[in-house]
Amino acid sequence: MAADIVEIDALKERAAGKALIGLDLGSKTIGIATSDPLWTVAAPRETIKRTKFKADSERLLEIIKEVDAGAIILGLPLNMDGSEGPRVQSTRTFARNLSAKIDIPIFFWDERLSTVAVTRTLLEADTSRKKRAEVVDKMAASFILQGVLERLRSMS
Repeated sequence: MAADIVEIDALKERAAGKALIGLDLGSKTIGIATSDPLWTVAAPRETIKRTKFKADSERLLEIIKEVDAGAIILGLPLNMDGSEGPRVQSTRTFARNLSAKIDIPIFFWDERLSTVAVTRTLLEADTSRKKRAEVVDKMAASFILQGVLERLRSMS
């Protein structure tokens, strides 16, 4: 069992008719969002407090089964100039490790400013600091996943 890292055309073909899972990978947490099988909307699901890769990946495997996921969308934290820094290397390593445990494709999506956009939205909604801290990661995952859903729809 080993997943492929795919481009968007392969994602569309291989995951058709199945839910997608969006991940916002942080150093302390993983924000998780899921889509419906028709790829219309992304919804925040949960935030995993990161411990060891084994525990993190086991929870992701449970979610993959629960939603019958067709692919993982992993936010790629590029620098503002588009270059790849240490966080991208960490994300690619996570993807490589996860790909050994799953059999659905992984697709990277540029996540620049996703957390900033979500934080701004939460501030505009007058969300308390405590509540923002609880939801920002899964909301960022939803923001990332919604971007992919919109891109997939535009390809039709």
